[in-house]
Amino acid sequence: MSNRRKAEMILERDYRISAVDPRLFGSFVEHLGRAVYGGIYEPGHETADEHGFRGDVAALVRELQVPIVRYPGGNFVSGYNWEDGVGPREKRPRRTELAWRTIETNEVGVNEFAQWAQKVKTDVMMAINLGSRGVDAARNLVEYCNHPGGSYYSDLRRSHGIEAPHNFKLWCLGNEMDGPWQIGAKTAHEYGRLAQESAKVMRGVDPTIELVVCGSSNRHMPTFAQWEATVLDLTYHDVDYISLHTYYGNRDNDTPNFLARSLDMDQFIDSVIAICDYVKAKKRSKKRIDLSFDEWNVWFHSNEADRKIEPWSIAPPQLEDVYTLEDALLVGSMLISLLRRADRVKIACLAQLVNVIAPIMTETGGPAWRQTIFYPFLHASLYGRGVVLEPIIKSDKYDSKDFSDVPYLDSIAVLNENEDQLTVFAVNRNLEGELELTCDLRGLRDYQVAEHLVLTHRDLKAVNTAKEPMNVIPRAAGGGQVEDGRLRALLPQASWNVIRLAKR
Repeated sequence: MSNRRKAEMILERDYRISAVDPRLFGSFVEHLGRAVYGGIYEPGHETADEHGFRGDVAALVRELQVPIVRYPGGNFVSGYNWEDGVGPREKRPRRTELAWRTIETNEVGVNEFAQWAQKVKTDVMMAINLGSRGVDAARNLVEYCNHPGGSYYSDLRRSHGIEAPHNFKLWCLGNEMDGPWQIGAKTAHEYGRLAQESAKVMRGVDPTIELVVCGSSNRHMPTFAQWEATVLDLTYHDVDYISLHTYYGNRDNDTPNFLARSLDMDQFIDSVIAICDYVKAKKRSKKRIDLSFDEWNVWFHSNEADRKIEPWSIAPPQLEDVYTLEDALLVGSMLISLLRRADRVKIACLAQLVNVIAPIMTETGGPAWRQTIFYPFLHASLYGRGVVLEPIIKSDKYDSKDFSDVPYLDSIAVLNENEDQLTVFAVNRNLEGELELTCDLRGLRDYQVAEHLVLTHRDLKAVNTAKEPMNVIPRAAGGGQVEDGRLRALLPQASWNVIRLAKR
């Protein structure tokens, strides 16, 4: 048992980080690959409803209880004319889609997506095109979507059979506008001014909306930090959130280093908070800008296959990562990172939802199934709502190629006072043995273990497929128990754990 590691944690009811904004468990559907066509929408499918939306996929999305879905991009939005996707389908143009080099049929547009969102009980986080377009298209889209009637664009919507406004309340001001790959990429000053003017007219049409301004495409952009500072300097009083995006991969097959990458995510979040607060101080403002981590996931498996896709095809299988157990462990740690800063990260979108780097996979004309990463996301969405407690953790540690002092235990706890439930989320990064967890419950001594769920597998590279959809699934473990106000649990090697406690 020499490979067993130890960790201690203290939880106190009054050591609180923040209440969780439910939008932390959002997702993302872009017009990319088979996310829309063959993913959420497939008219010929045996489960399709009268509008062409797959019922099996809708059921899995409802299972996740996703509160908000970002749409329609992503890189796609920077070349998108929203008018192409409204009105009679037979009159909609087919377009060359330059972001992903495909043909966009425009069968699904804003009205159909709003219809689908209603079906799966989610809200829409709408993105506007600030790449190839700008202020005018932005105000027109808000008018089309949110104005009740009596104006050109609201009446146009009504003529398309949508009498009541969609009332989308959350809007992205473009996407990754610092990226050289982006259609209409801009300098920080160019983008900041455009975002500022777009925000003004959008709020002019609907003063109740919330706005997300683009931060850097990732922390490793050469302009990172300066971009955020410049953009916020221009837009601080016109926006509510700034966006963060990050993806991690394990190309060199170094699992200990891969599982430590959530430490990079922690540093990224802390850096952006610092920049927001610097601009607040500089402006002597009382307003606080919060964070929208509206793209995050593991993404690398499909890179090679995507280079071989024939350009100008319709809905090709792009970005179709097949996720392993170790991917699910990092996704679990990334969720813990988001919860750990729930005081400032109010919105987050797992990118994406179906087929494209997604928890849900489908075969066109065939079944839908849950990927490994489905489960940590499901557990966080179901049991991560409430108040995040500030844990005091002492854990054995290891060093990896890019990180030092990596705790074997990555953990956070959420207290749901309405339900009298406490949930401890924990990743055991130890690849060679169990982790012995002792948690002093202090002001929570009247709680006992109701359930201990474990996601693990003897093979770190194990995946779920259409033929083996249940290969990697969570199982109930009998290990966790509370004695004398202390929770003791044995976390299996390389595992995601959900320990649910209920009041006696």
